[in-house]
Order: sequence, then C-alpha cells, then structure tokens
Amino acid sequence: MRWLAPTLTAAAALAGTATCAVLAGDSISPRQTTPIPSSCPGVTATSKYKLEAATGWKYTLLATGLSKPRSLLFDTEGHLLVLEAGKGLTAHTLGANGCISSSKTVIQMNQLNHGLALSPDGKTVYVSAAPTAWAYDYDAKAMTATNQRVVVKGMNPGGHNSRTLAMPPNNPNLLIVSLGSAGNIDHPSVKKETGRAIVKVFDLSKAPTGGWDYNTQGWYLGYGLRNEIALVFDGNNEVWGVENSGDDLTRKVGTSSTDIHINNPAEELNYLGDPSKSNEQWYGYPTCWTVGDPSVIKDKQFKIGDQIVIAPNSTFDDASCAANSMPPRLTFQAHSAPIDGKFDKGFANMYVSLHGSWNRQPATGYKVVEIPFTRLNNSRYDPVAARDNVKGYSEILSTQGEASCSQNTCLRPTGIVWHPDSSRMYVGSDGSVGEIYVLYKG
Repeated sequence: MRWLAPTLTAAAALAGTATCAVLAGDSISPRQTTPIPSSCPGVTATSKYKLEAATGWKYTLLATGLSKPRSLLFDTEGHLLVLEAGKGLTAHTLGANGCISSSKTVIQMNQLNHGLALSPDGKTVYVSAAPTAWAYDYDAKAMTATNQRVVVKGMNPGGHNSRTLAMPPNNPNLLIVSLGSAGNIDHPSVKKETGRAIVKVFDLSKAPTGGWDYNTQGWYLGYGLRNEIALVFDGNNEVWGVENSGDDLTRKVGTSSTDIHINNPAEELNYLGDPSKSNEQWYGYPTCWTVGDPSVIKDKQFKIGDQIVIAPNSTFDDASCAANSMPPRLTFQAHSAPIDGKFDKGFANMYVSLHGSWNRQPATGYKVVEIPFTRLNNSRYDPVAARDNVKGYSEILSTQGEASCSQNTCLRPTGIVWHPDSSRMYVGSDGSVGEIYVLYKG
C-alpha cells in the first residue's frame, strides 16, 4: 500500500476546521467525565458516503475540514492533538457537550506528514517529516510548543515517507521510529544496514547534539518490515507492528506466471517485542510474502499466513522463508492498508484503522476493525485467532458500498486514540474531507 493560528469559537470556524456551539472557555479537564455527543452543532457531513456501525456500537462526526488528520493524541489537559499532514500540529478543546469548542495551531510546519508522540509526563511532543524527527517542549495548558530540536535525522526521504513515532509508556527515554521501504519491492533493504523497511529505537537520554543518525545509530526492533506504519503497545509495554504489504504480485514458477495480487500478499500483524532490547529478527521483506488467499497459488499448497517467494529458485525458495523469516502473527485482507492501532483499557481488544485500497478491484478497507486478544500462561498478550485464520477480526465501523470506494469517495481511517476516561475512541479520516469521528459502545 502507499500513501504517496487562530482559535475557533462557536461563532466562527476559522482555518477550515468545523466546531461546535459551546460558550467560550466552557471546556472540560481530563479528570472530568466528558459527555459523548450524539451530534455536534454546526458539524455536518460534506461527503456522500454512508457509514455503518456494528451492533452495539455508535459513531458521531466530531469535526470536518481538517488538513489530512493522520495521528491523534490527548495531552495531559484533555486537549485533542492532531497531526495534520501538510499543515502541522493542532490542539482541540472539548466543550461541556463533548464537541470541539475551540482549536489552535500549535506547530505550523507543512513538512509534517504523520508522526506524533507525547512523552509520558506530557511535557515533550515529538513530530516528524520524511527525513527528520523533532522534539518540542510542550505546555498543555497554553497549548504551545517551543525549543525545537532534532532528535533523529538522516532518514531516507523517498518511497514510503511517513515516519511513525512511538514512546513506551513505561520508558520516557526511548523513541521508536518506523521507516518503510523506498518502493514496492525495495531489494537493497534485505540488508538492515540500508536503513529502510525497519523499526529502530533511540535512547533520548543519550542523544548527541544534533540528534541520532537513523541509519548508523540506535538499535533494531525488527527489519524486513515493508511499511510498519502502526506501532501498538500491549499491557506489557511490548510492541506490535501493523504492516502494509506489497502490490501487483505475480507468482512465477518455471515458465508459468500467475497474477495473485487481488488477495495476496496479506497485510500483517507482527509481534516486535520489548523495545528496550534489540530485535534483529528478519520478517521477510522484500523476499518473503505472506499468503492471504492460497487458492490462487496452483503450484503448491499453502495456508493463510505462510510466507512464499514470488519467483522460487535454487538459491532461495518457499522453504527458505519458513526457515529464515519471522511470519506474522495474524493477517488482514490484502490491500486494506492498516494505518494505526490501539488497545482498549483492559487489553482485551486491539482496534486497527484500515485506510483502504488503491490496488484492488473490488475495493477493500475503509473501516475500523476489532481484534480480540487474550493473555497467555506466560503473561504474554496474543490474538485469540489462530495464525491461519482468514479473518481474526470483526468490523466495528465500515463504509457502505465498500467495493465501489476510492481514495476520494469514502471514509479513510487514520489515527486512533482513546479518550482519557476510556469511554470512546476518536478516529481521524484523511480523505477528500478531513474528518474526526467519535466511536463508542451504546
């Protein structure tokens, strides 16, 4: 998959962000119970697509008119922080009715395109562009970011240019940075030293002046990861990665070629482990691809979740993948393009946003899904579904008529964040109309 200021009041919607009718200054703190709005005055859908929530779930459109909202967080004062690609970082205050009462641009920088993280104490905010990640001192009450400095530099600027940033809740010194491949099949990235298709960890307490160099410094949290754009912490503060896999794959065996791309390769859920320890396991890319639909691969029998090469030869074949590559723990429908993930409060479910396909007809994705998890006898968290389960998840918010969707006509879910009281999720959408939805049980 690919992914190639002023304050708002009830009387005005400046800077293109819709808001709700709430008295100026009438806001809530993160310690207060915030009502879940069934609608927000002044916020109406401007797109034609219709959404459908699963039984037991409801949703509300919270805001429209944002500039490609990609990542969402709450600060320590209960403001909703949104990384708007091509614009910068904005902060949104929730009013007494649960809607947005005002919005403020915190960092104006059109280079920013995806990455957003906040230190556990809420005093440092991290943002990223393709080659660089920055830190700022953050004042949650004033919603201001000052003292910009580089923390990671030298990242490859081409190909998949979004940089996911994550900070373990139990270790404020570590910054995790994911960097995708330079193209669909980036052959040089089979060597982790190329600095692509990898996830790395940096100790900020020991950062040199001018920041860490991505290629040569830090330690690994897995490589051979085509585009590990979602990094999710479980109840042990261990990391799960959600991966966008490849496009237009053809299986070539001898003189026979078979187009397998409609349902292959599967998108992946990978266990990356404890970020405080180096993980130099290879997850297969760009050589081993995960089977999503074995029925179209006629030359040999496979199961969902197996890894194969697209052109087996005497040097490296499917058996080589089984012997050398770490397979995913679970798979998603090919081309659904997962973007973000979050666990619920009890770590019983992971929620993942599926951004939507460009390389598949009929279209797929354009939804938010729920993956049930369990805790094993060794205290590790693990999906309930078996690795070869075709669909170890259920849809909780989807687009009606998904098969006819395009990148400009349907919901394009991106960042996910839980409200501080854990009562609801906020989900961004960066399609033709930048939106934020509230998703909740009810």
